[in-house]
Amino acid sequence: MEVLAGQKHKHLEFTLVAVSELSSPSVPPPSTPVIARFSADSGVAELRFRQDSGFIDGFNVNLGTAQLFKLGPLKSLCISGSSDSNKEKSFARGVTVLFRNEEESRDFHSAFEQWQNEDVTQGMHLPNGAISDVKSKFDNKIEPSSAKMYFHYYGQLLHQQNMLQDYVRTGTYYAAVIENRADFTGRVVVDVGAGSGILSLFAAQVIKGKVEEVKLPEKADILISEPMGTLLVNERMLESYIIARDRFLVPKGKMFPSVGRIHMAPFSDEYLFVEIANKTLFWQQQNYYGVDLTALHGSAFQGYFSQPVVDAFDPRLLVSPPMSHVIDFNEAKEEDLYEIDIPLKFVASVGTRVHGLACWFDVLFNGSTVQRWLTTAPGSPTTHWYQIRCVLSQPIYVMTGQEITGQLHMVAHNAQSYTINLTLSAKMWGPGAEQGGIIQSSSCKLHLKEPYYRMSQPQPYTTAQDQQPLQLLQPQDIPIHTDDLEEPKLLQQPLENSGALLQ
Repeated sequence: MEVLAGQKHKHLEFTLVAVSELSSPSVPPPSTPVIARFSADSGVAELRFRQDSGFIDGFNVNLGTAQLFKLGPLKSLCISGSSDSNKEKSFARGVTVLFRNEEESRDFHSAFEQWQNEDVTQGMHLPNGAISDVKSKFDNKIEPSSAKMYFHYYGQLLHQQNMLQDYVRTGTYYAAVIENRADFTGRVVVDVGAGSGILSLFAAQVIKGKVEEVKLPEKADILISEPMGTLLVNERMLESYIIARDRFLVPKGKMFPSVGRIHMAPFSDEYLFVEIANKTLFWQQQNYYGVDLTALHGSAFQGYFSQPVVDAFDPRLLVSPPMSHVIDFNEAKEEDLYEIDIPLKFVASVGTRVHGLACWFDVLFNGSTVQRWLTTAPGSPTTHWYQIRCVLSQPIYVMTGQEITGQLHMVAHNAQSYTINLTLSAKMWGPGAEQGGIIQSSSCKLHLKEPYYRMSQPQPYTTAQDQQPLQLLQPQDIPIHTDDLEEPKLLQQPLENSGALLQ
């Protein structure tokens, strides 16, 4: 590997065994090695291949539109669009690359990603707010229509007001900064997206652009952002937060927030289940203005139960103490958020029908002076995130002390959200249970992008549930396995005040 840097341009070269077009038949490796060259001489980051004294014609790869896949320890496939500016001639093509050893293969993949995401705009002097013609990492993984709607939505003052008037959210951010003001004194501060509204506390320069694209003159000591969506990960802004960390933050710099946790527990809510099921009755009509709708009832039933329910619910509906999944923003990789797999295991505290899985999240502001938590837990002051519930179309029955197992599997997609696959199972209970297996199981597929907002619905509760209140675990009761963290002080009302959610 060779790195050359000049006053205006730089390039990076790798020695390869061979390159060939994907559509070409297999040919033996050439007698002389092939050189792969990363450069941005023309202002656009590209990958070219040369042999002997000249570049190989037709093998130019525009890194702004390319993807690299590993086919084996020594073989990779690069897929790219044509670099021809004439869109009518643009087409996808594949180039196979053969390496000399695994170490060079790893280095090549690392260099490919670095040039694609870090050096795409190197040498381009864009004015503040200007957009490069080269696609950023954000543009490559998010469909344009979703991104347009996202930025349009949050560009409206009424939605900004909705978030700013969430006093739990805004107050926690404000307190975390004021109480840890020493962390901000005389240092470079990056407010990623300015979503937290903290910039007004500092003399700041606003740089317009995506974190995947903009350039900063120096590294930052602190990143502060509000990248959380419903279920913590919706909208996929956590990935941009991590990209900002890798691009802008000095080693051992601080992140506000620094840790996020998704909390989960099975719940029982007969009223919610019946409410959703009753929506499908419309499609059971056999003569709706002369049309038989019953053929669509099954699809409608699946559609209604594929919507996660967003509302504020009473914690007495929980069937067991919650468990948590921790995401350490200081250590997590962007790829960790592409697919999230959480094994579930609970012990029922009450005998009842389980209608699904309830979820909420909290985040930690790990300041040098004070550690502060922002929680969206049921029984705590309600935030604009509320809580979220995944409802099973087929409930399962459990007895007190029975073990509930399952899996929460979330897969990211290019509409800035996730597809959720949930399975809950009740294991055999009673004498001989250690030899028994699963006696009930129920699964569902939900679309986090399309929730059912139920914030204004009345929520009555049965006497049996009221008689057996469940003490909700506090954030400080669940370990986050992060070094050098003291127990946080949580801004949370006592459980007895949870009735305020029902007003």
